[in-house]
Amino acid sequence: MRIVVDTGGTFTDLILEDAAGSLHLHKTPSHPDDPARAVLDAVAVAASAQGITPLELLSQVEMFVYGTTIATNAVLENTAARTALLTTRGHPDILMLREAGRMGLGRFDWTIPYPDPLVPRDLTFEVPERVDHAGQVLVPLDEAAVADLLAKLPGRDVEAVAVCLLWSTANPEHELAVGRLIERHLPGLPYTLSHQINPSLREYRRASSAALDASLKPLMSTYLGDLETGLRDAGLAGRLLVVTSRGALLDAAAVAAAPIHALRSGPAMAPAAGRHYARDETGDGNAIVIDVGGTTCDVSLVSGSQMAWTRESWVGQPYIGHMTGFPSLDIRSIGSGGGSLARVDNGGLLHVGPRSAGAVPGPACYGLGGQGATVTDAALVLGYLDAEIPFAHGRPLDRDAAMGAVRRHVGEPLGIETVEAAAAIIAVLSEDMVSIIDQCAVGEGMDPAAATLVAGGGAAGFNAVAVARRLGSPQTIFPDTGAALSAAGGHIAELSAEHSDIHVTRCGDFDFEGVNAVLATLIARCDTFAADAGRGAQEAVVTLFAEARYSGQIWEIEIPLRQRAFRGDEDVAAFRADFDARHAVLFAHSDPESDVEIIAWHARVACRLRDKPIGLAAGESAGEQSQSRRNVFFPGTGWHDTPVARLSDLRPEQRIAGPAIVEAPFTTIVVDPGMQGEPTAAGSLVVQPVTA
Repeated sequence: MRIVVDTGGTFTDLILEDAAGSLHLHKTPSHPDDPARAVLDAVAVAASAQGITPLELLSQVEMFVYGTTIATNAVLENTAARTALLTTRGHPDILMLREAGRMGLGRFDWTIPYPDPLVPRDLTFEVPERVDHAGQVLVPLDEAAVADLLAKLPGRDVEAVAVCLLWSTANPEHELAVGRLIERHLPGLPYTLSHQINPSLREYRRASSAALDASLKPLMSTYLGDLETGLRDAGLAGRLLVVTSRGALLDAAAVAAAPIHALRSGPAMAPAAGRHYARDETGDGNAIVIDVGGTTCDVSLVSGSQMAWTRESWVGQPYIGHMTGFPSLDIRSIGSGGGSLARVDNGGLLHVGPRSAGAVPGPACYGLGGQGATVTDAALVLGYLDAEIPFAHGRPLDRDAAMGAVRRHVGEPLGIETVEAAAAIIAVLSEDMVSIIDQCAVGEGMDPAAATLVAGGGAAGFNAVAVARRLGSPQTIFPDTGAALSAAGGHIAELSAEHSDIHVTRCGDFDFEGVNAVLATLIARCDTFAADAGRGAQEAVVTLFAEARYSGQIWEIEIPLRQRAFRGDEDVAAFRADFDARHAVLFAHSDPESDVEIIAWHARVACRLRDKPIGLAAGESAGEQSQSRRNVFFPGTGWHDTPVARLSDLRPEQRIAGPAIVEAPFTTIVVDPGMQGEPTAAGSLVVQPVTA
């Protein structure tokens, strides 16, 4: 057996894969103040559904996969450890100077305060040393001065140390020496060396990575240790794996040792699931993946079966938050989910999110004390949801409470009827989602009209078809496990690691010997990972990449390598052609006359642990259907006596013409007029325009 748990801001999703390879989906309310409790609650619900005790269930689990937002929340809420930064003398302001920029309307708002650095200036200490770009020592490390500096830290209540010295990527000896001094003078104090965690050429990114990683070590080592102890005490016999920001898996102990991997852990599983469903259901290599939960809408792209990556991932708002400087899946998030609160501002404009009703008290229709008007309340008013079917919190929905909340917070301020106010909430939600998708697509050079929309998350079904129509996407896929898309991705994700090194060369004067030596070292490190952490894997694949740019450019783009070594000029020419082609896709032009400079080299190893599961177990649903038709409001056409079908009851090639409602486990899919849905052999629902 295999269990994947994804702890979100509103619900905790669990998908159990049984011995036959079938999936069983469960949802429980999250506990923001005690995430581990939500994990154990979800396990108890899954065990009860199987008719066994949690001890009996966990004793059969070979792999327990966990996605969490603990690390991200700690940085956003400024509850990570009190961290000191040691850097080269004369350069104490690396985290202060940052990388400049502004987003959206904020680019014109000069009242926005300059963000505080991740490590305050009074905890930044200068180390007497200096290495140049070639790795030559200009100023030897003053170990006595470092020892004196370290002696001051306990009195400053420092809980962790980040070390980022200039050009440590060219010569790491000074950073390594500082690490040894920390172990000698402050034994047991967590620390991170920048050249080890993120060998990046850019100082701010490397320093930010080191500071983030160090600040999370006390929290994550304790939390993951306690979680594993709790699961072991509850009967877990198998391996505990944690989802990383790359959408891959690592052992919990490895993540505790380098917790920067856990940043944006939860959302990172959805792109892998979206790629799988798009490829299996349509064979299409281009997909837009949305994961709409209770609090956020996460957007990611798949281009040519490759998930979009970035080395400019931020925790918090770009340029105001903190850059991880770390390779991760490119996932953009907005505060648009089922629990997002609707409000009308003083100018009479309707906004949806980013504030959310969250798990507590939740939408008004939950009857748990929520007073605001949420997206879920609007969906209930419009008839998308059946009030008689128990929702994920186990109780029927209160339609009167939803009507009252929508009327008070939206209808009356705008002077419109309650049902029109509910439709306006869904419309604004859709426009916000279209806007963030367009931003992502432009950045990757993708045309949304040529990509499949894969919709997951409990709230995606309310408006994903409408979003696809606005984008011009040819079809929308709703997987059978879509209500827990991220958790489903955990069943597909691979155990993976990335190793990097900097070695600068040019296509016009290529350093064959130096580059091949770097690649051989990176491949060897991947092979070691596969033999150790990946032992027993069914397959291990090593993929090589390089970061390159035209001479004179500032930023690099990542290019896959066709081979494991460069044998001659033909291999260099092929790389150059790939670079020009990728540059043209991203920026709509290339420059064949300019030389190409390669800065860094990367090797990723992916270990496939198991075959993919076969799909959701037959007959599972959130509850019995109480009716086969109900009255549903569709903007532009009004109320319709609408057929209601259960996704698990549909058979392949059985077309469902809109307007229609299709209910799946823990989600409802709205098929608009002019659209039609068709179930697939794998259990998904594909919605397309009737003319298609």
